[in-house]
Amino acid sequence: MLDFPRWKVWSIVAVLVALCALAVPSFFSEDQTKGWPVHPRINLGLDLAGGSYLLLEANTDDLIKTLVNNKAQDVINEMRRAPAIKTGTVSTDGGKVSFMLQNVGQLEDARQRLLSITGGGAGMTGQRVWDIAVVNSSTFVLTPTKAGTDQLIKDAMNSATEVVRTRIDKLGTREPTIQQQGGNRIIVQVPGLKDPAALKELLGKTAKLEFKMVDERPYTPGMVVPPDDEVLPYKEGPPGSKILVQRQAVITGDQLTSAKQAYKQEDNSPIVDFSFDSVGGKKFAQVTQVNIGRRFAVVVDGEVISAPRINSAILGGSGYIEGSFTVASANTLAIALSSGKLTVPLKVVEESSVGPDLGKDSINAGIKASIIAVVLVVLFMLATYGRFGIYADWAVVINVLVIMGVLAVINGTLTLPGIAGFVLTIGTAVDANVLINERIREERRRGRSVIQSVELGYKEASRTIFEANMTHAISGVIMFLLGSGPVKGFAVVLLIGIATSVFTAVTFTRMLVVLWLRKNRPQTINI
Repeated sequence: MLDFPRWKVWSIVAVLVALCALAVPSFFSEDQTKGWPVHPRINLGLDLAGGSYLLLEANTDDLIKTLVNNKAQDVINEMRRAPAIKTGTVSTDGGKVSFMLQNVGQLEDARQRLLSITGGGAGMTGQRVWDIAVVNSSTFVLTPTKAGTDQLIKDAMNSATEVVRTRIDKLGTREPTIQQQGGNRIIVQVPGLKDPAALKELLGKTAKLEFKMVDERPYTPGMVVPPDDEVLPYKEGPPGSKILVQRQAVITGDQLTSAKQAYKQEDNSPIVDFSFDSVGGKKFAQVTQVNIGRRFAVVVDGEVISAPRINSAILGGSGYIEGSFTVASANTLAIALSSGKLTVPLKVVEESSVGPDLGKDSINAGIKASIIAVVLVVLFMLATYGRFGIYADWAVVINVLVIMGVLAVINGTLTLPGIAGFVLTIGTAVDANVLINERIREERRRGRSVIQSVELGYKEASRTIFEANMTHAISGVIMFLLGSGPVKGFAVVLLIGIATSVFTAVTFTRMLVVLWLRKNRPQTINI
């Protein structure tokens, strides 16, 4: 029992002092700790710090419509490669791709070509994406399968969630909560962000960037638009302005490597600088080289932001976008472009702002509850176990600071349920010491010496302590893995509390008892 090496004592003290020190910055504001060499802190959740809550919903109907339209274009392109195969108009009515063969004898040749552009009927995941059927002996009908569309929606939502996460991270916010809900919704919680307007604007951008050549003919309402052109809103013109551009994009934003807000040298107006990768840069240079003197439209989400004239070839794979920007709007567009385009449009179906006053009341109530819990536990242990109760009380106080230190190290977020877990951990932190002290009492009643009683008390009680806390830990892990939001916050604090309370209640108190026994060699103990 008394064999407790000095290195072990110093190791335990060093670990506890370090973790307690890491908890200190959380008691001060960020401004007060700005000059500190290290200042990890516990982040406060939306319910404590206030902030913005958004529920985003994806329009999966548009996603499937795009899938069908893209496949229709693939069919048109494939059939053009075989001029001998004569087809009628390719239709997308009813969410299907259909067309009629003029020569039934070419049925098998056409089927093989369709199989080549539908992956033989199966997608990358092994799920069949398209059913190919022949109706009335001459009409092909391509129908998206349920398994294929379900996988498409799942992939699109996973991609959209990551794009949303990237955009919010670029805003510089701390510890946002971003998670999918159901098949087509995303929950966004951003603590500390009081006005959700800028966040809504950012997340509402699909950020589909296209460069299209301008048709120099002026657009007039009612004019016959050529089939290769389209009419788009023009941001730089008067309100309601529209401009005629070629339907086919000469280059898209898929090859962008960066986009950032900057200022134009001539007049210091806000712009968006962008750069392409090597492939995109080469294509951009070719397009501008062969179109000198013409205007090209910079199109973002179906709106022409600007339509400058190409005065010379733009080499080097970089350029800038201008067009009535403010610094904030240019920064929003730059973030949207650099984080990638959304594969599915998102709209806000629910929003709310949580003020800091409610969180302040919750924090005060949590602090009050924690103090009451600590005081009552300390008094109970002191009255019940004397000196050994004092050691247990030290363990409780240090355990509180250690939990905060661990939360700060992992940059954890404390929520209102987390505070509940915190208070619960304080209340149960002395369970181990109660078991140990009662076992020591039992051994003393059996007539064992002080050292033997203490040794057996810690040794035998440790098994029960380990088993009891393992069941608690398993429950906490299940809550963490299967829960979300408040449940997960509670589970995190609970799991940390289980680990730290076992360490402080068993290892730390055993060290204190050993040091006291070594020094005083008592023949009896009052416990």
